[in-house]
Amino acid sequence: MRTTAATRAPEATTHHVAIVTPDEGVLPEVEEFLAKNFAVSFLHSAPELLPLLAEVPLDAVLLDLDTVGDKPEDGIAALEELRGIDENFILIALTRSKNRSLRLKAGQVADEFFVAPVDFQELQIVLSRALEKRDMEIENRRLREQIVSKYSLGELIGGSEPMRRVYDAITRLAESPTTIIIRGESGTGKELVARALVQFSTRSEKPFISVNCAALPENLIEAELFGHEKGAFTGAHAARAGHIELAHGGTLFLDEIGSLAHSLQSKLLRVLEERNVQRLGGKTPKKVDFRLVTATNDNLEDMVREGRFREDLYYRIHVVPIFLPPLRERPGDIALLVDHFLRIYCAANKLPLKNVEPGVMDVLEDYPWPGNVRELENVVQRLVLMAEGTTITVKHLPQQLLASSSAKQEALLIPEDGLDFDEEMRRIEIAYLQAALRRTEGKKSAASDLLRIDPQKMKYLCRKYRIDVDR
Repeated sequence: MRTTAATRAPEATTHHVAIVTPDEGVLPEVEEFLAKNFAVSFLHSAPELLPLLAEVPLDAVLLDLDTVGDKPEDGIAALEELRGIDENFILIALTRSKNRSLRLKAGQVADEFFVAPVDFQELQIVLSRALEKRDMEIENRRLREQIVSKYSLGELIGGSEPMRRVYDAITRLAESPTTIIIRGESGTGKELVARALVQFSTRSEKPFISVNCAALPENLIEAELFGHEKGAFTGAHAARAGHIELAHGGTLFLDEIGSLAHSLQSKLLRVLEERNVQRLGGKTPKKVDFRLVTATNDNLEDMVREGRFREDLYYRIHVVPIFLPPLRERPGDIALLVDHFLRIYCAANKLPLKNVEPGVMDVLEDYPWPGNVRELENVVQRLVLMAEGTTITVKHLPQQLLASSSAKQEALLIPEDGLDFDEEMRRIEIAYLQAALRRTEGKKSAASDLLRIDPQKMKYLCRKYRIDVDR
């Protein structure tokens, strides 16, 4: 049986609350304190919740743990099941039990915990605050997602001008079958660019085969790329298609292509020219149709001059380059990326969303990030796991970030070859005196007040530095 006490709720009510308890003795207080502020559904048992959820979106559930199942743990399991249905539920656990273990377990799942007899006036205040906080979090999340969607493309995050140029190149080239090479430092997200090219192309539903050429041992990479027939070499117990063959109809992404041995460069060039691939130990080549996207952080031009990379393969793969900027050349993107990674790793570790102090962001933006976005992601993941509470402060930052920031400030203050301290102080004093006199239109007494020094000292300093003023 289900009783809905929503008739007395105000018309503007947006929050729907379900109370699950067989104790109808609480109905008068529910009517007095809750039904005036929320649309309330009174349920006698937990199984009634699922049919109700199919009808109306619930914002909060007040669950009487003592009436769920036969054991205290059954109530905790019900709370966990509700949390799994919707992480945005406000869950309030009610119990008459004095069992501290039960309260502790319930407190880890529920947002609030009340021991009977319940003060429904207090519960109404707590519930209102919890719903207000939840609504604010949902709205903040929505705004964050809106910002991310505005300043992102596929899995790439960033709104800086260099990244906008990357987005423009991706959207222009996605539909083209042209061979593309993505160039940039390690950790900048070259594979994400490749995935974005596929996502917005006609091959988006076709295979995307990604191969890190530097990660495969030299004695295995040929078989991995080209495949092999049974018995082609020791250990080849069955025929196997290679990555090139598996990419048929889709996209082949070769990361760190500069690490390919010269012999493999020749074989790859032949595949690109003839558009067919022959497995190791095979006799019949197979026709393949794939789009090639490569990536490198090497200077291929130097490698060609030094004979370490085939010139004909270079021209075959270097049809249209996309240059991915390092993080230090992406002004404003660090804040977007930090917010993005905070949401990902807080959610992955089932933690409340954390925020960072402004001072933390100053240090992060001051750091040169030699490992680029990958290094930033690792730092944020570490901060999510290691920082207590919901606010990340400067003290939580890794030492190398703080040292780099301090070193940069020291370099600004004291150049590598040192400075003349007396001359520097003289220059600073003159600058302050002139600025104060300009603001006070040359009035020494007013300027001395502005600089909080004695008027006689003001006159002395003007004479000392030969600063001429009429008054």
